[in-house]
Amino acid sequence: MVASVSRRPGRLVLIPAVLATFAMWACNSAVPPEPTPSSTTTTTTTLLPPPPPPPPPPQTARYRVTFDALWSGTTHPDDFPADAHFSGLIGGTHTAGVSFWMPGVLASSGIQRMAEEGSKTPLDMDVMAAITADTAEFLLSGGGLSDSPDTVSLEFTISQSFPRVTLVSMIAPSPDWFVGVTGVPLFDMGAWRDEVRIDLPPWDAGTDSGTTFQAPDEETRPHVPISRITTFPFLNGGQVLPIGTFTFVRIE
Repeated sequence: MVASVSRRPGRLVLIPAVLATFAMWACNSAVPPEPTPSSTTTTTTTLLPPPPPPPPPPQTARYRVTFDALWSGTTHPDDFPADAHFSGLIGGTHTAGVSFWMPGVLASSGIQRMAEEGSKTPLDMDVMAAITADTAEFLLSGGGLSDSPDTVSLEFTISQSFPRVTLVSMIAPSPDWFVGVTGVPLFDMGAWRDEVRIDLPPWDAGTDSGTTFQAPDEETRPHVPISRITTFPFLNGGQVLPIGTFTFVRIE
């Protein structure tokens, strides 16, 4: 653009076009230059999907229970009988809503007959009644031991809906003494237990008052609650050693 000037005596006057040009130049000079883009490092994070949840435990499992009888003239020398043996295993799988025997509770007729005679009946009928009432699922019935020490095993199926097991056997000969477990959970904390080993103390069913293995029948009147035997004839060195063990091992 060509600036026009008007001359008057003694002064120089810039016309508006010149002023506008000057103002534009001043504004442009005051604006700082834009920064030159600099190179930056970009970190890319790849989010992996979470691992899949573990599969739920199966609804049923298969177990083998092994009864290791330890009872002998060495472990329990007082009054040890020459024909020491154990009756056949009897019990069931069930919920926490039913109990077939419990310390501190009077023995049922089924527990009485098992403990006094080694009979599986009527305890088996008690389990069958619980199955009908939907508080038990399977009746467990296995072999006994004709001698002690010795070992016998029983395999059974159990489900999450009926996760507990009760199993007993008579100490024979005896007035009303037995070994066993009551309501042992094999499904616990959301998982099947791989192995459970339980020491078996002697129990008194509270239905016969005999105090030796070969004592004649002497019914306790009235019956007293089931209790652990802590005295003769099971003492050895001031303590009562286990009569045996039950070991539950998951096999499927």
